[in-house]
Amino acid sequence: MYIVAIGWAYVILMMVVTASSIGKALAILVFLGVLPIALFVYAFGGRKSAYRSGAMPDQVPDQPDTADSQSDQH
Repeated sequence: MYIVAIGWAYVILMMVVTASSIGKALAILVFLGVLPIALFVYAFGGRKSAYRSGAMPDQVPDQPDTADSQSDQH
């Protein structure tokens, strides 16, 4: 996931380097660089994603199902 952000940052850096003025370079850097990368990392790559932060509400942590196993062994 981070490779996409790194590649995008490289492309934007090359656009900033070739910009004709400092104002254009700063506008490109902010609007095409910083904001989209921040949004991308927030949406897809944060350390605590909604799906990875813990067990889903309908899931129980890893506990053996003792009720079924005991009834099968009798």
